[in-house]
Amino acid sequence: MLERGLGLVGAPNTRDFGGIVTADGRRLREGMLLRAGGLGRLTDGDVAKLAERKLACVVDLRDASEINAAPPDRLPTDPSPRVRHIPVFDPDHPVFTYVSAALMGHDVAPVAPVAPVDGSPGAMLAIYRWMVTDPRAGAGFTAAVRAVAEAGGEPLLFHCSAGKDRTGWLSVIVLSILGVDRDTIVADYLATNDYSRATHVAIMNAMRAKGRMVHPEVLLPLFEARLEYLTAAYGEVERGYGDMDRYVRDGLGVDDETADRLRELLLHRA
Repeated sequence: MLERGLGLVGAPNTRDFGGIVTADGRRLREGMLLRAGGLGRLTDGDVAKLAERKLACVVDLRDASEINAAPPDRLPTDPSPRVRHIPVFDPDHPVFTYVSAALMGHDVAPVAPVAPVDGSPGAMLAIYRWMVTDPRAGAGFTAAVRAVAEAGGEPLLFHCSAGKDRTGWLSVIVLSILGVDRDTIVADYLATNDYSRATHVAIMNAMRAKGRMVHPEVLLPLFEARLEYLTAAYGEVERGYGDMDRYVRDGLGVDDETADRLRELLLHRA
């Protein structure tokens, strides 16, 4: 999983799905589909590396409030990808805003995501269940899946703020449609921790340097990709739909034509 990273200094969790093998032995094409976190801290060298990928489209899963709180995404200009904003956001739940603020090193004291739901791990479990059960979240993920299909096999990157929760669940959806087995999907999800661990330490150190209180027991559950979170989402899928195939078809409304189009565009024989 770590071999697929682009090595971006300002967005270390940016990686290519190319090379992942499906259960029937096909392989994802390299350079066609990428995942990332926020791209506002890219260095000039990072932007040059991203330009080599010749991105045609960037799908941004963040809400306007998150975008406004973060540095503007730094994207290549030659070619310049079109950007589609497809927010997956719960205005009644502050976790996304809290994580965005923490990633920027902002003061997170005014935002309180943990009290009603058994601490920050509980808040994350609630968000993962929400991503499956909430119709607004489902509509966003459906639109994002269709955007990947509509890219027509041109390189596309999707991201949110941290690149692990909404980006992680969209990755689960797409990889499931393509026929990747669950163990491989889970390994891709958890690989975020290896890509991002040094960044999390740096963020907490920067907050301490500014004289802010840092509570790793609160922040790390928000920063990390954890198996229990993904298990909670899968559990909602199984309770509501039985399996991922039915969730994709009945919950998200992704028809066979779209699913077949994704396989045609993104897979080849190993």
